[in-house]
Amino acid sequence: MGLALVCLTALAEDELPVPADDFVYCTVCHGVQLMGNPIIKAPRLSGMEPWYVEKQLQNFKKGIRGLHGDDAFGYEMQPMAAALSDEQIREVATFVNMTRSPAAQPTVRGDAAKGKILYAPCAACHGINGEGNEALGSPDLRIANDWYMVTQLRNFKNGSRGGNPADINGMQMRASVQLLADDDAIMDVVSYITTLQRK
Repeated sequence: MGLALVCLTALAEDELPVPADDFVYCTVCHGVQLMGNPIIKAPRLSGMEPWYVEKQLQNFKKGIRGLHGDDAFGYEMQPMAAALSDEQIREVATFVNMTRSPAAQPTVRGDAAKGKILYAPCAACHGINGEGNEALGSPDLRIANDWYMVTQLRNFKNGSRGGNPADINGMQMRASVQLLADDDAIMDVVSYITTLQRK
């Protein structure tokens, strides 16, 4: 167990972690307490499940994610993850999970009532309340910025994410997102998901 992980796990329940020097650079893009930065399209990460963070960083590290020419922001993330050891990835995942920041504010304007209907198939993996399911590899949707969800649904739809055969969950998402007929449907379903976000 690395020194950074030891420091993080020693914190009391109500304390917020301070990033170790090894991964303080995460806050450069993702913001203080990983609250996200929409200007540079760096999503809010605080509170995200460690298993999901670790999986995605490993996908970036191995080139399973972030190398598609149409995924500009993933392309920026890929070399960051590639520089991390497996132990550092585990430490980053712990840090991300332990951080807290204000809930993401809605920015997407869609029809949440239509989105609720469109979300019904999503609930099979992500849960009725968007809480996610580790056994299915489905993250908690209540954490993410709405603009980031729109970007990722578009990426899945156009194949710039989820196209690598090594990304089983990504390929499942790519197939599922085809049920969303167009960009309006994406905006609607994300507008509904934002109503599920944790307070």
